[in-house]
Amino acid sequence: MRSMSLLLLAAAVSSCSTVPPEPRSARAEAHLQTMLSGRVANQPMTCLPHYRADNMVVIDDNTVLFRNGRTVYRNDFQGGTCSRLGSGFYALLTRSSGGTGLCRGDIAEVVDTTSGMQVGSCVLGDFVPYTRVSG
Repeated sequence: MRSMSLLLLAAAVSSCSTVPPEPRSARAEAHLQTMLSGRVANQPMTCLPHYRADNMVVIDDNTVLFRNGRTVYRNDFQGGTCSRLGSGFYALLTRSSGGTGLCRGDIAEVVDTTSGMQVGSCVLGDFVPYTRVSG
C-alpha cells in the first residue's frame, strides 16, 4: 500500500510541472534587442533596491525591463507568464515590503487599466543588470 501511495504522489507532482513560456514574438524580440543593444549582461541580482514604476518597460508576457540610470535590469518571470501583460491594456502592479525594493520571488499582479481589476499574477525572477560596453 505504501508503494502505491508513493507512486500516486510521484504522478501528482509530475503533473504539476510548469509549461514553458510561449516563444517571443518577432516584434517583442526586436524591442528587447533594441533596449539591450550595446549592453552586456552582468551577474544576476536577487533584488532591485531602487526603481521607479515609470522606468519599467514591458517587453511581453514573459519579460520586463527596469531602467535605472545607465543600467537596464532584465526580469524574466519565474514559472510562466504574466498573461495579457504585453497587450498594452494591462499594467503590472508590484509591491515591495520592508523597504528592500523588488526581489526574486515577489508576486506581481496584472491589473486591467480601465476597471482596476486584477486579471492575473506572476512571480518575479532574478534581475540581470545590463551595462554599456566600454569602448
